[in-house]
Amino acid sequence: RRAAQTGKRETVVMNPIAIQIIKRIFALPILIWLILLLPAGTLDYWEVYAYFGMVLIMMIIAMMYFLKHDPDLLKRRLEHKETESEQKLAVVLLGLSILAIYIVSGLDERFEMSVISLWMQVVGFVLVAVGYIFVNLVMKANSFAARTVKVEQSQQLVDTGLYGIVRHPMYSGVIIMYFGTPIALGSWWGLLPLLLFLVGLQIRMNNEEEVLERELEGYGDYKQRLRWRVIPGIW
Repeated sequence: RRAAQTGKRETVVMNPIAIQIIKRIFALPILIWLILLLPAGTLDYWEVYAYFGMVLIMMIIAMMYFLKHDPDLLKRRLEHKETESEQKLAVVLLGLSILAIYIVSGLDERFEMSVISLWMQVVGFVLVAVGYIFVNLVMKANSFAARTVKVEQSQQLVDTGLYGIVRHPMYSGVIIMYFGTPIALGSWWGLLPLLLFLVGLQIRMNNEEEVLERELEGYGDYKQRLRWRVIPGIW
């Protein structure tokens, strides 16, 4: 019994998915320095520590949950290689826009271009948390919510819950999170890169829906039934 218990502990510790995620978590300090603190030119930037501390806690909680309940989802989320040319372009635009959000926010801190009240920053932090939780609820509902656009053999259409409100609820959560990010970091100017982010997201969704309509049974009918992609009544 003791040996079995020990073996179980070793399996959890040596889980390759967990190791990859932990490596990314430990890369956060370097990421913070390069994209926020370096542009800001100061270590006295409390919003950065509060922001990444909150995100780190949520990441760890989500990782522990999905390692236990849906490790296959985490494995899919670690894949990054896109096969569609449109998706490759979208990934570049989305990546550049996210980097720009952080860098511009850091520069804004350096040159004190924005004046944001504390209560408004709190709203930003709430939006980041809500967006992140929203994304994880989508992943809980759809185990095939991978980073790459593809349809697997056993994949089935999900059209209930959040997927009954918009066709791409994960992107809804991501928009909420990155809209709140520069506000939490104390920068109005950091909202500007969101325009590029939305362009990249539009390109990604256009191609993603072509793939889903072509390869996922029932998606064409689902698309006809549900008009809105990410924001009910707007988009």
